[in-house]
Amino acid sequence: MENIKDLKSIEKKTSPVIWTLMIISPFLLFFISLFLGRYIVNPLDVLKILLNQFPGINFPQTWDISAETVVIRVRLPRAVMAALVGAGLSMSGASFQGMFQNPLVSPYVLGVSAGASFGAALGLLMSWPTWVVQICAFIFGILAVAITYAMAHLYKTTPILMLVLSGMVVSAFFQAMVSLVKFAADDEDKLPAITFWLMGSIGKVGLSDLASSAIPMILAMAVLYAIRWRMNVLSMGEREAESLGVNTERTKLIIIIATTLISSLTVSLCGIIGWVGQVIPHFCRMLVGPNHKALIPATLFVGASYIIVIDNLCRLISITEIPIGILTAVVGAPVFAYLLRKTKGGWA
Repeated sequence: MENIKDLKSIEKKTSPVIWTLMIISPFLLFFISLFLGRYIVNPLDVLKILLNQFPGINFPQTWDISAETVVIRVRLPRAVMAALVGAGLSMSGASFQGMFQNPLVSPYVLGVSAGASFGAALGLLMSWPTWVVQICAFIFGILAVAITYAMAHLYKTTPILMLVLSGMVVSAFFQAMVSLVKFAADDEDKLPAITFWLMGSIGKVGLSDLASSAIPMILAMAVLYAIRWRMNVLSMGEREAESLGVNTERTKLIIIIATTLISSLTVSLCGIIGWVGQVIPHFCRMLVGPNHKALIPATLFVGASYIIVIDNLCRLISITEIPIGILTAVVGAPVFAYLLRKTKGGWA
């Protein structure tokens, strides 16, 4: 009975107005990003261009053909990927923070970013095609987490502390390998390419990238959404979770697989985008509380909105596009420091 009371105590009533704003915001920002830019397209034309993609709808063409190319082939996949990346990393961060019982961890704590970075750096050093570099980054991201899990798995259990320590070891190893690749890279060509890739960018994402990555990311996010109630129990501690009938090892493995898939796809396509999985869950806990039944959907909407805004700023505030990893750190670090001070480093 005491455990049930603990679960009820984390519930927090959130105003319907806040939920409405959270749900509407990503869709509104998504539409704005399609006509906003150096090449401005009439919002009504954007709406017609989008609707014309559906069978049976055929508005008379009142726009320039270049406008349709910009909207469909450049801005649409970029905006969709920004929303998926923001939602996925935010949900992953919230899931890991619940699993590790620590509101300060990020989706990269198990070494996925370091492993994927090495894979991409290796591919760029070898001058492989872009799609091969992406696959290489994805595989090494998965491999890094697999090594972490194998190191931490002891006697049919995977202690949380062992996961963290193993993640630190694996991250340090692959970061050293990235440094080795950068040391061996050509200063005039390959080293700048590796450095720029590591800073992150959604600008090169196209329709083909979206077609290959959207479904796996959505499925992984759906898994995290489906088991969000177990995260509440897991965040109370493994003994309490087992006493309530939750298979902790299976739940942890499901969370790790889903978050790793999201993070690996993100890093392989967009580079390292930091602070999202730390800042957004913390901010959302202030809005809806630490109950994962509300927190996970809240991070989905707020995270999507956040990265759409940041990506638009990256391409608009300067003549040369700013790498998104720089801007997320510049914005995220002080915001996270403020949230830490406000919550005193604990659950909001």
